[in-house]
Amino acid sequence: MRELTAAQADDLYELITERTGRSLVLTSNRSPTDWYPLFPNPVVAESLLDRLINTSHQVLMDGPSYRPNKRPGPRPPTGEGGHRVEHHHGPGPGE
Repeated sequence: MRELTAAQADDLYELITERTGRSLVLTSNRSPTDWYPLFPNPVVAESLLDRLINTSHQVLMDGPSYRPNKRPGPRPPTGEGGHRVEHHHGPGPGE
């Protein structure tokens, strides 16, 4: 995710608002707290993230990316260990 324009932020807010109380799958390579600076209007960011975080089931994955396995060509060496998956409901850690 990268910085949003005002129109993009408003569109995302509208989408999240319309889906409130219904299922929505949202993926990101950033934690929810890292989203705040991506919004041009901090009020929109706070409102949108409040709706998402307080009613969500978060699945946090920590481990090597699967993307290198999908690229054509030689594969980089794989590291030891596997993925760690954490499930959170409601506010994330430290919130």
